[in-house]
Amino acid sequence: MLAAVFLGIGFRLGAPRAGAWAAMAIVGQGSALALIKAGPLVGYQHYRGMSEALRDRPIALLLATLVVGIAVLGLVRQRREMGTWIRARARSWQVIFAIIVGSALAAAPSASGWARELLLAATLQLAALLCVLFAVAQLPGDWSARVDRWIARQLELPAARPRLDRFAWLLAGFVTLVATVLSLTSYQAIPHIPDEIAYLLQARYFAEGLPWMTPPPVPAAFDTFLLEVSGDRWYGVFPPGWPLVLAAGVKLGAPFLVNPVLGGICVLLTYLLVQELADRATARVTTFLLAVSPWHLLMSMSFMSHVLSLALALLTAWGTARAWRTGGWTPALLAGLSLGVLGMSRPLEGVAVGLVAGVPLLVAAFRRGHVGSLLSGAIGTAVTGGLGLAYNKVITGAPFVFPAERLFEREYGAERYTIGFGPEKGLGWTGVDPFPGHGPVDVVVNATLNGFMLNVDLFGWAVGSVAIVMLGLLRADRAIERVMALTIVVVVALHSAFWFSGGPDFGARYWYLTIVPCAVLAGRALASIEARHTVMPGARTMVATGVLCLGALFLYVPWRATDKYRHYRSIRPDFVMMRDNPTYRDGLILVGGRRHPEWAAAAIANDTRISNSSSPVFAWDRDPATRQAVLNAFPARPVWLMKGPSETGGFEILRGPIAPSERQSLQQP
Repeated sequence: MLAAVFLGIGFRLGAPRAGAWAAMAIVGQGSALALIKAGPLVGYQHYRGMSEALRDRPIALLLATLVVGIAVLGLVRQRREMGTWIRARARSWQVIFAIIVGSALAAAPSASGWARELLLAATLQLAALLCVLFAVAQLPGDWSARVDRWIARQLELPAARPRLDRFAWLLAGFVTLVATVLSLTSYQAIPHIPDEIAYLLQARYFAEGLPWMTPPPVPAAFDTFLLEVSGDRWYGVFPPGWPLVLAAGVKLGAPFLVNPVLGGICVLLTYLLVQELADRATARVTTFLLAVSPWHLLMSMSFMSHVLSLALALLTAWGTARAWRTGGWTPALLAGLSLGVLGMSRPLEGVAVGLVAGVPLLVAAFRRGHVGSLLSGAIGTAVTGGLGLAYNKVITGAPFVFPAERLFEREYGAERYTIGFGPEKGLGWTGVDPFPGHGPVDVVVNATLNGFMLNVDLFGWAVGSVAIVMLGLLRADRAIERVMALTIVVVVALHSAFWFSGGPDFGARYWYLTIVPCAVLAGRALASIEARHTVMPGARTMVATGVLCLGALFLYVPWRATDKYRHYRSIRPDFVMMRDNPTYRDGLILVGGRRHPEWAAAAIANDTRISNSSSPVFAWDRDPATRQAVLNAFPARPVWLMKGPSETGGFEILRGPIAPSERQSLQQP
């Protein structure tokens, strides 16, 4: 359908060839996505092998082959014009190097067949790029000139102080709306990843004003990953920053709305920050790229902590930039407060942002005499960051010992979860950490995996995302671009010291703070492709970007939302619906199967006060001894037995209700 739209637009403009090439790019992207195996289980996506593609996706394979063939034919016919156009607008080595880097990250590393898959993926990316270039080359000259004149008028507007306008509010509303729809439809308004489940449970007892929960009567039957039982305390091991914010959504009865709202706020903060560092034209390009980024939209539908981290990082950066420019202590204080909250949400990211934002305040203090802003920033950071350290002191007994460290040390051994290098690092998750320990090879592998996910998810373009960012990085000649490049280096370098890449959950999530720097650099590259403009893209570049973004929004986002995140990790809302069903109000539901997904899906349906809950109680039916202990702990409740995807393919009720008087039949599983 989208391809037909481009064909229609091409005829409307009197340029049917342009519409045909744009449609060809869309067909190529759709067929490429159909050839990919991603699915709702943990793992990196890969292209199907030839025999599997011929068997399961013959039409997609035929269309992809057709698009590649037509693109190559077009290149043969227009190679001279293409070479002349590129040489007139760019340094050839920069374009070639950017394309090489983007092509090298077109496929995820694998133990076998990586070279063949990389060749296929890179070929499909390059074919899509050729189709888009041929499309814009066929646009009518008079139409292009009209658009260029409109752009020039926008650039002639007098400079104004950084502010939010209708453009920013519309994009922020778009992000919030799309992320909310995705959260309700694809994610079904429930957490799916173990981290998300722990965050939500932690937010629930925070929303009730509790620092922790009372341990359940049979801890083994409620053993949830990333929750710890210690004495008379049962608590989540994550820092309190994100759960406290998520608790506001719990209090309002809509925790699934918190990240979509934060996603919109990130758009507004990006618009203000880039205006502070550059100009409104650059801010508009950057903000648009952020708003239509599948990575940002999909992350904003989740229950993960990364969107809050981005919002806090942007607020810190904006306060720092404003303090640098004006010398005021108020924005510096705001930056410090935000940085401290970031530190008690994702500590390593707090360190990264502190390094990038703290240096300008130090320089301003010594060179410009802005000592007040430096002190204000330090005080703000100490106040909110100190709260996080105080929380650690209450939970673990030491301000610099995080609860997660103690949990992983108990379950996996000392020094395995910490930052650093050595043979003892890592938790043995071979599926996402293939080599034991942490050394140079692990750094390269983790960086390659994250680079691949960045290439796929950042913009969701058929041509990949890394090449345009790399081109902007190579052309960085303004202060804002150098700051963005520095931010990317700091974030990547710090996370390279950790043994885990972050896995395939929501893209290169450990690098999520680089999303705005990547958008700035990509915008810079787009603006510089057509020599007439140095800040905003020209008419033909805008058309190419529009074609790619529409493909991302109408092909990539729906595909990713349904193929991967619908029932991701086999988590379904069955237990949440049972909790709200009067039939099971006083019931005890014994859930057989594994810790994840069976028990994890049930854990989110329990109340924080399990022992005296008026709702159904869900317990993990992990072994005969645990079952008997649970039956003894809840003697008056009718019982249901359930199995999950590990055994049945879905969640099914095997027996029930079983009255208390009939429990003798449950003594043997």
